Amino acid sequence: MGRNNEWKRASDARRRRQQKQRLSNIGLVAIGLALGATIGGGIILCPQVADAIGPARFGSCHVGGGTNCVVDGDTFWMDGEKVRVADIDAPETHPSRCPIEEQLGSQATKRLRELLNSGPIELAAADRDTDRYGRKLHIVYLKGQSVGGILVSEGLARTWTGRREPWC
Repeated sequence: MGRNNEWKRASDARRRRQQKQRLSNIGLVAIGLALGATIGGGIILCPQVADAIGPARFGSCHVGGGTNCVVDGDTFWMDGEKVRVADIDAPETHPSRCPIEEQLGSQATKRLRELLNSGPIELAAADRDTDRYGRKLHIVYLKGQSVGGILVSEGLARTWTGRREPWC
């Protein structure tokens, strides 16, 4: 019984610390947004990615770690952190499973890079922090619009339903 109480107290304390940190981050972001602050040439800070500062120029990278580069139509690196666009599923590019998926995947990758480079972006928290591959999950916004929504409307991605669907 004693171990259960210790675990509960530790768990409650951890939850309180996390809540205080979230509230602190939200306050800092609100102040920054109220002042119209952007950092590093166009990345707006959000509560869950307070360290996401750096230049807003994204190149291409297909493997390994990177700094400010697009991996595929729903994944990019920013300041050494791999980010997954949480609200979409884009076609795979490496490896693709058929020629149609390869073509759509290449177009989605190019378009995501264009969108990320076209103005300040904002990263918002998703329903969970990371995916099973360790990528940070975020909804990405450009000028108030979901980047994932833009890709879906252009036929280059699908709305994420919780599981992958075949593109072929």
